[in-house]
Amino acid sequence: MTHPVTTAMVLAAGFGKRMRPLTDAMPKPLVPLKGKPLIDHVLDRLAAGGITRAVVNVHYLGDMLETHLASRTRRPSIVISDERDAILDTGGGVARALPLLGDGPFVIHNSDSVWIEGVSSNIARLIAEFDPDRMDSLMLLALGATSMGYDGHGDFSMAPDGLLARPGERREQPFVFTGVSIAHPRLFAGAPEGPFSLNLLWDRAIARGRLFGLRLDGSWMHVGTPQSVQDAEQWIDRSAAV
Repeated sequence: MTHPVTTAMVLAAGFGKRMRPLTDAMPKPLVPLKGKPLIDHVLDRLAAGGITRAVVNVHYLGDMLETHLASRTRRPSIVISDERDAILDTGGGVARALPLLGDGPFVIHNSDSVWIEGVSSNIARLIAEFDPDRMDSLMLLALGATSMGYDGHGDFSMAPDGLLARPGERREQPFVFTGVSIAHPRLFAGAPEGPFSLNLLWDRAIARGRLFGLRLDGSWMHVGTPQSVQDAEQWIDRSAAV
């Protein structure tokens, strides 16, 4: 049975250490971009892409984040996954929230992923492209060379059919992960207990030939430091003026 994708997991529990001093007194998801908290950009984008329900995990300054989320009056509806007892990393955080996410595929979205949309919603494109018969996960990827603030070596190579690989640690990869994907719950079969990274499950999916990618339509911004917030705001202004 094919499940419509209407639920998302928003990863919002981290400490945001690279964003200090902005995160000394607030969690990173509440850092403002163009006068609007990063997590509100995420939630509004998810709603525009067809998501009606979002599970948000909290840990660092979780009370502050939960209070903010409770003040929202627009879609998606919010459910809190409480991790205040332990930091669980990306994979462990999603694994804890699985009972809240249901038995169908769901979007996983970092709370600091920012981009300028192209012609249509990239969330809607990702949902439309996801094929549970072939895929355990479908990742939204951007070209590293044209992404603002990104100076890494890339994360994946992508075949013409979207199949992903990591050819080697020292080789440059053209595509960078934007922090957004769709996962089928079976991706978490056999996952370890406690903290672990989603990279563990993605590498297992690569070995099975079931990790795929979709290229972002638009411009992705790597927002990880206070300076990058300012750079992103200026880039958004320039794009709006074109």
